[in-house]
Amino acid sequence: MNLPNLLSILRILFIPVFINLLIYHYHGWALAVFLAAGLTDSLDGLIARLTNQRTRLGTYLDPMADKLLLTASFLALGILQIIPVWSAVVVVSRDIILILGALILHLTQTQMEISPTFLGKSTTALQLIYVALVLLAAVVRGSTVSLFPVLVVTVGLTILSGLHYIYRGIHHLNSEQV
Repeated sequence: MNLPNLLSILRILFIPVFINLLIYHYHGWALAVFLAAGLTDSLDGLIARLTNQRTRLGTYLDPMADKLLLTASFLALGILQIIPVWSAVVVVSRDIILILGALILHLTQTQMEISPTFLGKSTTALQLIYVALVLLAAVVRGSTVSLFPVLVVTVGLTILSGLHYIYRGIHHLNSEQV
């Protein structure tokens, strides 16, 4: 087990702490834990690249930690009515659809390297930024209404990247059948 993988595991372990802080309205602490999780996300990739510690486990663990953190964040914020529930539904639905697509590829024994795209990475970054801004607004008792344009762009990019991943999967499946 190397340091980048331990940082990814730490990010996963931050999730229940983060959710509990949100539930009990410790928004400042929730923001701090969320930012710490974001820092581990940046550090694990940087350390893996700089020290040549990339592992097969890390290629699965890092994006899984991101998805778990963001899914938990959007679900909790939606359930607590801090963000519109429909936005949580869109974010979580996209991830479920992508996971089901990966499962289909696996079950059909279709070999495809599932790598993040620019759209996918941009979506993750914007989702992280949006959640951080929502938490910051909750800390300063500000309204999240001013964040609506950011939410619309975030949801739009989430849908676009989801459609792009679906297109890539279908295109790959169709090219395998030739």
